[in-house]
Amino acid sequence: MADALTRPELFTLDILRNYLLVGAVLFCLGMLGFLTRRNLIVMFLSIELMLQGTVLGLIAIGRYHGTWTGQIFTVVILTVAACEASIALALVVVLYNRKSSLDITLWSNLREADLPETPSAETEAEIVEPPPGPESYPRLTPAGIEPEHASAPTIERRT
Repeated sequence: MADALTRPELFTLDILRNYLLVGAVLFCLGMLGFLTRRNLIVMFLSIELMLQGTVLGLIAIGRYHGTWTGQIFTVVILTVAACEASIALALVVVLYNRKSSLDITLWSNLREADLPETPSAETEAEIVEPPPGPESYPRLTPAGIEPEHASAPTIERRT
């Protein structure tokens, strides 16, 4: 009985159409979420939903034709999705640490202090004031310029 379920001729065009329809709905929902939301986490989740809709379609087409091509492409897509998720998590953490918000329009304000401001249209995002105090990220000196050295040693040893 289990062998009868793995035969490719049981996967008919009607079943393939159903799988492709569900995959297209997932893809469209992900695209709609990506285009309408401004929260970074929701945008990255929408991208993942779009990838899952594509994966479902690839697996269904591979099963319909009785080949492993859909599954191989799925493994590649899931690998890319895992890399994208790790980069997205790093970007979300940096934006939240700098601006205390996950609004995508605040990305245009991230730059080093000595760089000129880029011209942009008025944004609708509410700008959050950073907490007072020194910047928590180290600032690197430009290449070729020797950094300032402290005259006194920074570490005092007790003897």
